[in-house]
Amino acid sequence: MDFKDTAARESGKVKEKVGSKEVDCQAAVKFHMSAFSDLRIYLVYVLIAACCFLILLAQLLPLRSLDKSQLPCNDSVSIVSPETNLEFPIDPLSKSFLHENIINKSSLDISKGELRVFKPHGLAMHLFIEMGAYRGGPRVFSVVGLIAKPIQTFHKPPYVCEWVTNVGRTIKGRASKILPDWNYGRLYTVVVITCTFRVDVGVQKEGGELVLQVSYGDQFRQPEKIVVLTERRGQYNATMFDPPYPYDYVYCGSSLYGDVSPQRMREWLAYHAHFFGERSHFMFHDAGGFHPQVWKVLDPWIKKGRVSVQNIQQQEIYDGYYHNQFLVVNDCLFRSRFMANWTFFFDVDEYLHVPPTTTLDKVLNDNPNVTQITFEQVPISNNLCVADNITTDGHARKWAIEKLMYRKVLRSGVRYDRKYAVQARYAAATGVHMSMNMRKGKNMYPKGYKIRYYHYHDTINKREELCQAFVSPQNKTSLQRHQRQNYRLDETLAMTTQLIKDYERRTIGSLPFIV
Repeated sequence: MDFKDTAARESGKVKEKVGSKEVDCQAAVKFHMSAFSDLRIYLVYVLIAACCFLILLAQLLPLRSLDKSQLPCNDSVSIVSPETNLEFPIDPLSKSFLHENIINKSSLDISKGELRVFKPHGLAMHLFIEMGAYRGGPRVFSVVGLIAKPIQTFHKPPYVCEWVTNVGRTIKGRASKILPDWNYGRLYTVVVITCTFRVDVGVQKEGGELVLQVSYGDQFRQPEKIVVLTERRGQYNATMFDPPYPYDYVYCGSSLYGDVSPQRMREWLAYHAHFFGERSHFMFHDAGGFHPQVWKVLDPWIKKGRVSVQNIQQQEIYDGYYHNQFLVVNDCLFRSRFMANWTFFFDVDEYLHVPPTTTLDKVLNDNPNVTQITFEQVPISNNLCVADNITTDGHARKWAIEKLMYRKVLRSGVRYDRKYAVQARYAAATGVHMSMNMRKGKNMYPKGYKIRYYHYHDTINKREELCQAFVSPQNKTSLQRHQRQNYRLDETLAMTTQLIKDYERRTIGSLPFIV
């Protein structure tokens, strides 16, 4: 065997060995890759199982050991530990949050589960809005105010009355309530609370306070204690409850708002100052309608002591019915209770009238058992006038009762609103059109031939010429068809105009004509 053959054989063996090693290496690599893949799948399974375990553990364990600042939802969810002191500093039930006192925290179980905090913002309404409190006798008081309507409707909160003497003695009384606004209230409803005591209180002139407790009607909040009336030492006057009273008649006006016409106000006041006589007083309520030009009309009468004005513009904050009309008339009822024999309730676009064959005093006192009288309405067109030959400016300067002379022909079976007068000392509360809460006496509903009121609707806020339609003088007594209504000429009040103008001039002097 020569060298070449030997070399060739050795070379073949080497290649065979090398090939064998390559095959072994590839097999090893394939084995390791297969093993790593199995390990990777196993690790994934382990991680998934661990996550599931942690999630399950988080559901089972309380969160008291977690730092809520590390939670990703920290900004939107508030979680409070049950061990947190609920008095400081983030008490969700504290007075700083709710403006209320919690009286029974034990009824709230905060030891289990995730404690969620309900954080109130703003204040939608108050529990009670006090307007006035008045003594009605040695042992009777009346409080007038607004109660939050949801509280009244769903909780029906009780009231408690107390008289606290100046030496600290407390006398319990009985509280009864009347809701006189016929459920017309919006966020607030009117409430009249009568406080009655079994014994005379404060009659020794020692002074004291009437305290009203107003409840929220639930178990969580303490009642509010409100001092609604304070009597100074020596202030009590037993003679104020019996006649003679300072006036014969007091007028209680409703809330006046909008752009009130000074001229219409002037005409109305002059007419009724003459109608009621010198022993009368007018109480108006300014709900934003008394601008400087109206005050020019009122000031001479105020200086004469015939008129007083209550500024009630703040009541607009508290959303009741129609500028809180029921609240205002009830407050005026109790304010006038011992000021006059009779208190009248009607509006400044309405004019009372009694025929010349009788007098107001005779109508009111015809029956001593009557304590409330209502008046029939005579609706007057607010824009239909009689054409005449005077100048346009001269016509415009006529008074409303002088040129608006067409009354609506009333249809049978149609009920028209009435207005009324009461002996206020016998009323427990009142309304806009009559009192439904008379404690003594009878109601009288006289026919219009005894007493009535002419209603010039929608004229008090119209600061422009009233006459928009005209009837020829030749046809003025004929039946007129206007705005789908029938009208008849009625000159009753027009015939008194010159008398009223002369009375005004004698009483307070000349006033400017300001529409």
